Amino acid sequence: MTLVVVPVRYPLTKHSRRTLEEAIEVASEHDAALTVLYVNLYQNGKNVTRTDLKDAVEAEFGPVESARYVVRTGFLVEESILDEVAAEDADVVVIGTKQASRWRRILRRFTDNPDIDRYLRTHLDCTVITVESASA
Repeated sequence: MTLVVVPVRYPLTKHSRRTLEEAIEVASEHDAALTVLYVNLYQNGKNVTRTDLKDAVEAEFGPVESARYVVRTGFLVEESILDEVAAEDADVVVIGTKQASRWRRILRRFTDNPDIDRYLRTHLDCTVITVESASA
């Protein structure tokens, strides 16, 4: 079965809601499983649970078919996302434009060409869908 991973912020921001909306649509179109991912940062001291995440998503979108909710803990959001994508062997990653720009900055440290889509395809063999922020 195809797997779509979508990292989000908690509480859900308008950008996270837009990205999640796109991920739900992609998962539905491809009859795919959906992993909604949140990263608890060690340095922030927050402790968001899977139940918190699921409740927030379902309050916004209702029950999401074939969805699983994952909370990882780490020092860097991007590294934790990459770890989850690799561990789950995701087929598609749906990220917002803000997340994409953060990934580009990180990739610039390691390579001259911070093309996130190409990097993920090369290293993780997945498709990346970047979602534009919702209009105000």
